[in-house]
Amino acid sequence: MAARLRIAPTRREFLCALAAGLPPLLGPACGHAQARPRGPATRAIPSTGELVPAIGLGSWITFNVGNDRAAREGCAEVMRAFFDAGGRMIDSSPMYGSSQSVIGEGLARISRTAGVFAADKVWIGAGARGPGQIEESRRLWRVPRFDLLQVHNLLAWEAHLPTLFAMKAAGQLRYVGITTSEGRRHREIESIMASQPIDFVQVSYNLLDREVESRILPLARERRIAVIANRPFREGALLRALQRHPLPAWAGEIGCDSWAQFALKFIVSHPALTCVIPATRSVAHVQQNMGAGLGPMPDAAMRQRMAAYVQAL
Repeated sequence: MAARLRIAPTRREFLCALAAGLPPLLGPACGHAQARPRGPATRAIPSTGELVPAIGLGSWITFNVGNDRAAREGCAEVMRAFFDAGGRMIDSSPMYGSSQSVIGEGLARISRTAGVFAADKVWIGAGARGPGQIEESRRLWRVPRFDLLQVHNLLAWEAHLPTLFAMKAAGQLRYVGITTSEGRRHREIESIMASQPIDFVQVSYNLLDREVESRILPLARERRIAVIANRPFREGALLRALQRHPLPAWAGEIGCDSWAQFALKFIVSHPALTCVIPATRSVAHVQQNMGAGLGPMPDAAMRQRMAAYVQAL
């Protein structure tokens, strides 16, 4: 990788500052950066105004480690680092193999069930089995209730949404949502967003996959629906491609010292976004990801510059 002017902290400096509980010194803000927040960036859930940190933690693939004891302990340490850096939202699904039990075991291991924003999904065909799956998921997480339950990939959503709305009305659930990672389902997503009183929608969004910008994100703002972005790194493929190129020197203007932070800041700076959920089983990487919630955020002009730079590589 070509040498570049160092105008932002090194990873070591960032991690040391984070461990000390201090915000790392970041590059100066400019006309293309929004004001620097004093702590980790938060976003309001439109339906209630509740603030959640803009950087969350996903568990797809990375926490599906089976009974590997060392790997499960490693995932617990990732969660510990995530919470220590100010994180709250962890997202999982029955589809994600052992991820739910790994989360539950990890939360118990680090004694951090309080404060977690537990986001899970129902992923089962139509019928009466939805409530049973939800209860099994809650048991695996070892939490008293979920904060958010989502219909995973719209599977049997007509059957599951009434169940979730009833749970919310009974105080057994705080928020209801839907998810998809498939562009071909966007029209259906839009229809549900326009017709159902959901609180959250989860879609794929990153520097290259930006289809949701045209209709889904504006509709979310109009309907006051929170947005979770999944696949921010395309399961790592985006970062592997970007790391063959130098990070632009001007990335320091928004406090980015890595391509991961660059990619995450692009996502969470969109005005419709509530939270992004990068997945990792590396403590160093989760700390770096959480750094994307610190320092100045790109404004609209900077976001255009970031996208154009990546598209030109």
